Amino acid sequence: MSETKHPIAARTALVVIDLQNDFLDPRGAYARGGDANPPALLLPARVATVARALKAAGGMVVASQFTLWPDAAGEPMVSPHLKALRPYLAKGDFAPGSWGQANVDALVGLVDVTVSKVAYSAFFNTQLDWVLRRAGIDTVAVCGIVTNGGVASTVRDAHMRDYRTLVLADGCAAFGEERHQTSLADMRNVAEVTDCAAFAASLR
Repeated sequence: MSETKHPIAARTALVVIDLQNDFLDPRGAYARGGDANPPALLLPARVATVARALKAAGGMVVASQFTLWPDAAGEPMVSPHLKALRPYLAKGDFAPGSWGQANVDALVGLVDVTVSKVAYSAFFNTQLDWVLRRAGIDTVAVCGIVTNGGVASTVRDAHMRDYRTLVLADGCAAFGEERHQTSLADMRNVAEVTDCAAFAASLR
């Protein structure tokens, strides 16, 4: 393999949204709460393959980690919206530095930069934009969970910041195929929707 960076890949980041143990592992918070998302379980291996291809071509891999910061009493600070949706979230879930907050095993050794996020978008109140610009990134390929939540919000924020934005359709999942497909259709207004194989092929 040539040591010369691929001209597009060198300016491209794979932005992986929330592929974390507390979301996906059978011992994680969501599984304990009864919120299984079978399509999402297929993502780590698929995304890892794309991450390896991009890194080999000279690109960057960034992961967001949804985080529930503890208050002074050690209790997680959960937004009212999320508390209503996921009332089972408890002390220790998605805690900073915890096993549950960590990226799934398939991504170990592949992520260059990790940002902790508190809302849907990986850009909101994080250093993601600073990191990408500092690294000379002008293109982002977004994947992860969920399509109509963290992925869609991140994609729109990337578009508003003038990044060329791609969505890896089969690198994302939602709670239901209809939600997934509807969200992908909506994102076509602000992003290029492609798939993992086509994106990896573009790096050769």
